[in-house]
Amino acid sequence: MALGARVLMVYGTLGLTTALLVASAFGTGVTAQSRPWPTERPPRALEARPVKFPPYQIRKLPNGLQVVLVSHHEQPSVSVRMIVRAGAAQDPKGKMGLAMLTATLLDQGAAARTAEQIADSIDFVGGILGTGAGTDLTYINTVVLKDSLPLALQLMADVVRRPTFAPQEIDRQRQQALSGLKVSAEDPGAVANRVMDRLIYGFHPYGLPGGGTAESLASITRPDIVEFHRQYYSPNNALIAVVGDVSADEAMAGLTKAFGEWSAGAVPVFVPIEPPQPTKRVIVIDRPDAVQTEIRVGQLGIARRHADYLVMDQVVKILGGEGANRLQQVLRSQRGLTYGASADLNTYKTTGGIVAETDTRTDATAEALRLTIDEFYKLQRERVYEGELEGAQAYLAGHFPLTIETPDAIATQVLNQLFY
Repeated sequence: MALGARVLMVYGTLGLTTALLVASAFGTGVTAQSRPWPTERPPRALEARPVKFPPYQIRKLPNGLQVVLVSHHEQPSVSVRMIVRAGAAQDPKGKMGLAMLTATLLDQGAAARTAEQIADSIDFVGGILGTGAGTDLTYINTVVLKDSLPLALQLMADVVRRPTFAPQEIDRQRQQALSGLKVSAEDPGAVANRVMDRLIYGFHPYGLPGGGTAESLASITRPDIVEFHRQYYSPNNALIAVVGDVSADEAMAGLTKAFGEWSAGAVPVFVPIEPPQPTKRVIVIDRPDAVQTEIRVGQLGIARRHADYLVMDQVVKILGGEGANRLQQVLRSQRGLTYGASADLNTYKTTGGIVAETDTRTDATAEALRLTIDEFYKLQRERVYEGELEGAQAYLAGHFPLTIETPDAIATQVLNQLFY
């Protein structure tokens, strides 16, 4: 890389594949210093209340579109979320960024409406409409008041089924994507994350830049976009959830009208290559005169549907998540080397990764790096304290009700369960 940042990566075998990345910050910065903190304990938590997930129905249209219906009458709104089972992982060779570009173009002109007319139509009724692509999927979402549901479904159907992919909109979205790449190239955290993905996943699709590169984005043509849409955007490759102030029968009637004539298609089979075998590697991206360093330490993880997902989720929360966070305690509270340290469990359709991250001043890089790796090893060698486990469990239990407060959040939860 000719970016000038300092990156040190160790790729090893802490159980699975372990990667370590250190990237210098591109600007100046300061880190936290040791200081005494108040010792008062927080107030005791209130007693837990029972949490009930709202009842739901799963149905299917004749064309294969799987439908989830949840009646939730606490708010006079309805959330409609669709998932198409194709994301950056399905990008053809040399066309990285195709799924992302296709998704961003969906609402930039569809059927008889221009991008401006689509935006005006949803704004006029006080709703929202959004599209985008992730690693494994593409999403199309809308939220409206109940009386505007027919319009929202029609707009959504046009966007999904009949996008125009106007050449001028393709050029505009391509330029925005290229601008985003330039901004990311100047962000040391973004550089560190991108290199870490490649080290963990190799040339598996998860290790490739889902947003594309300058070369791949320039090579994408309108026929590429049209063909990607034709291959993957079909009802038998999609899920849709309708959640809110609407009965199941009302929702099904609206969905049948909007999507009933959408024809099923043959979807390509996705068979990715395996991630690389564990090896130790150190990668350094150097930026002279930088005073701060980004650090990444990680390893290959598990897929979202793995039987040990909940166990692994708690382990990573103890390492660097909410409710415990050994990394934060050691690196910030005890040593004053950073403002923050964390670890995340990234789980996707076919595999996943565990990545810890922090930053520190340049002269403390080696110490922060050693301490971070030590915490990975301690999880293997030492028992987890009861208090740590209870903290991770309490966070999971306490946070869950917040994820089903609104129709949109409920729709997300249901679709994730079905998708994975």
